[in-house]
Amino acid sequence: MNQATSAETGDGLDQGGKTQLGIKRVYVKDISFEVPLGVEAFTRQWQPRVNQDISTAVHKLADNQYEVVLHITISVEEEEQVLCLAEVQQAGIFFITGVEGQQLAQVLNTHCPGILFPYAREMIDNLVVRGTFPALMLPPVDFDAMFQKALLDQNQSGSDDSASQQPEKLN
Repeated sequence: MNQATSAETGDGLDQGGKTQLGIKRVYVKDISFEVPLGVEAFTRQWQPRVNQDISTAVHKLADNQYEVVLHITISVEEEEQVLCLAEVQQAGIFFITGVEGQQLAQVLNTHCPGILFPYAREMIDNLVVRGTFPALMLPPVDFDAMFQKALLDQNQSGSDDSASQQPEKLN
C-alpha cells in the first residue's frame, strides 16, 4: 500500500484513485492508571506477572474516513493481587482509498493498529514509570495474527457471510 501525501491537500489521498492511506490525526481517547493496593504495593518484592489485553475497534466516520481505536489494558499482579493497572485507548483517524471489503477490513484491523501501537506502548510505559514502578516495555504485537484469529472465530460462529464482514473488535 502506498503512503504518499498529496502536495495539494496534504491528506495522504491520491486524487488519481490509487490505493492510499492517510493519517489525519493520532490521539489519546482515554487513559487510566490505578494502584489498587496503595502504598502496600511499594512494600512488596517486585516479581510480578504482567497481563496484557489488546483489542481494536473501527468506526466509519465518512466515506473513506475511519476512526481506529487500539485498547490496551496492562495489569501487573503478584500473588493474585493487582499492583497497578494501566489502560490506554490510542486512536487515529485514517483516510483510506482504493481498497474495499476484506482487504479494507484487514488494513483497518492490522495496519492502522500497527501505526497506533508505538504511541500506546510509550504512553503505558510513561504511566507505569510515573507511578514509580519499574519501566514496562510491551513486546511487539502481531496484528495480522490477531485479525486472522478473529476471522477464524467469526467463521466458526456460523456467520454465513463472515468473509465479507469486518470484525469490529479483535481480542
